[in-house]
Amino acid sequence: MRYLIFLAASLLGLSAFPQSNPTPQLSLSPLFSDQMVLQQKQRVNIWGKASAGQMVNIVAGWGRNVSTTTDANGNWKAKLATPQAGGPYTIQIKTANSKISLNDVLIGEVWLASGQSNMDIPLKGWPPGDTIFNSKQEINNAKYPDIRFFKVPFGIAVSPSDSIGGKWLGTSPQTAGDFSATAYFYARKLQHKLKVPIGIIQSSIGGTPAEAWTSKESLKKLGDFDRTIDGLAGAQSATESWFKKWPVQGVPKTNDQWKSISFGDESAATVGFDDTGWTAIKLPGRVDRVKSVEFDGAVWLRKEFFVDDITTTYTLKIDAVDDMDWVFINGSYVGGLVGNGAANAARVITIPAQLLKKGSNIVAIRVIDTGGPGSVTGAMYFVNNRGDSISVQGNWKFRLVAELLNNKFYTYGLQAKVSERPQLDKINSNNPTVLFNAMISPLLPFTVKGVIWYQGESNVGRAEQYKRLFPAMIADWRGKWGHRLPFYFVQLAPYLYSATDQKEQSQKLRDAQRYALALPQTGMVTTLDIGYLKTAHPPFKQQVGDRLANFALKYEYGEKSLVASGPLYKSVEAEDGKLIIKFESVGTGLLASPSGLNNFEIAGADKVFVKADATIVGNKVVVSSSIITAPVYVRYAWSDGSSASLFNKEGLPAATFTSE
Repeated sequence: MRYLIFLAASLLGLSAFPQSNPTPQLSLSPLFSDQMVLQQKQRVNIWGKASAGQMVNIVAGWGRNVSTTTDANGNWKAKLATPQAGGPYTIQIKTANSKISLNDVLIGEVWLASGQSNMDIPLKGWPPGDTIFNSKQEINNAKYPDIRFFKVPFGIAVSPSDSIGGKWLGTSPQTAGDFSATAYFYARKLQHKLKVPIGIIQSSIGGTPAEAWTSKESLKKLGDFDRTIDGLAGAQSATESWFKKWPVQGVPKTNDQWKSISFGDESAATVGFDDTGWTAIKLPGRVDRVKSVEFDGAVWLRKEFFVDDITTTYTLKIDAVDDMDWVFINGSYVGGLVGNGAANAARVITIPAQLLKKGSNIVAIRVIDTGGPGSVTGAMYFVNNRGDSISVQGNWKFRLVAELLNNKFYTYGLQAKVSERPQLDKINSNNPTVLFNAMISPLLPFTVKGVIWYQGESNVGRAEQYKRLFPAMIADWRGKWGHRLPFYFVQLAPYLYSATDQKEQSQKLRDAQRYALALPQTGMVTTLDIGYLKTAHPPFKQQVGDRLANFALKYEYGEKSLVASGPLYKSVEAEDGKLIIKFESVGTGLLASPSGLNNFEIAGADKVFVKADATIVGNKVVVSSSIITAPVYVRYAWSDGSSASLFNKEGLPAATFTSE
């Protein structure tokens, strides 16, 4: 799912605490709240604001105290020694005139979970297209009060921010559905094995490239993104000026609130409304674009249609609307789907006979898109009791009435000159640095054990760049945190990407991910055996979370005998017209799939690859072909849809590779 947004959270008043003038009121980053988890046996950072020059005393329920003094801007930070895992505890933060008590604090293991949509997809999935295997049962069984999540709200920023929203939540059937599925299964396995509280800070958003999660300083060293980075400041100014013009209202929290939401736009449903200045649009199709730039928000769609026979009842049928809709016929509301579960469901709306007129009629639909592609898709038609149909596909009138970003609606209504809206696509979640600034930078002082990462889909087509970019991002985060964070990541699963250049599809990106293993304290989960070609978001997140946890258990928590990785290409040598491939991470031995080793290819010096015969010999694979007498190169699982055919005996699949 692609997310596109136009303004940093800091520009829209979303700061958790002010960054400019000192405030006398004691405050904390939202990272420090009831139900939080702190890393065990560390001197963890804790910080906030108070009056300048004021003493801040921190008293922890496990018998540790620490004091500090605010600086000239009212900022304070202290290091608090934590005990071994346990709790719950209370922490009190005091100044001369203020006190904050933090309750139900646990001490355990804290991990940062980040990346794009495969990390972001929640345990409840994004139905109907993107689901999580056994989701309902998993949610019902999610009774782990010692697993706590802090979900970082989506935001972008042109420069590093120290403010953030969010709160810690325990894991229950009421909360778990909104947590990252991958991170939940990771945390669950750690909790089962370690028997200690687990904290997950989830900072992820779909459709985002690695450069968006990397700091400006690190990207400047690469030199690939300088022009875009240098242009962001000017775009920020234009964006801020535009959105400051409009009234703001919050996003509804209940279905009833959604049903009654208003943008001063109700007259757009009436028959006599003048829509002559509206934009022409063709439906079915996308309804979330202005001047080719995507947005989230509310739009009206209007169309005239003609009825000859009004002696029978009609039904309006629309295959799907993403996300919500209110449908009016000749000014009267007739139906639609609003709230949770509305997106992409079929609309079947019976039209009362008295509403239709012989001749000209008006259908008006208000659509709200809350994220990702907003669209009206499939067939759109009226059908009567006799089976006669009236198509309403084709030309419609379109009007944007409210824009949704950073959890607020900016209301344009029906009178504003939306045509004057500037091209605001220069600042979006795909831009370099903006997610690092808004969603990682505010976390940097917080003490975490390590990182789990699932990303790469949005960098498909730029594999050579990713070989440099991804390791640079890992090194960047380690530098910002000030120590070598363990960093465990997921190789992309098979999926039929629609790249136009057949040489630049996901197999190259999968192989590029492997290069980050040259960095110490890294590990890569291979998913060639658990892909699902119908979607880039495979449903089998249980296995992904378990495999990520195996790396942590092996390298961070002492289970040295555990085999965490599938076979990894090490080297190849030619011998008697064959190629002999050596692997690392073979575990107790190599194993072929039931269908055999069917996706190895070899080539001569000309790099023209052909399918190879492959055989396991000890802990090596020997490949050859009667077509190529002097093979030089070998590759494995080298297509978008490749599945695993080589495993170790522990059941973990080999990773895509090429020896080129």
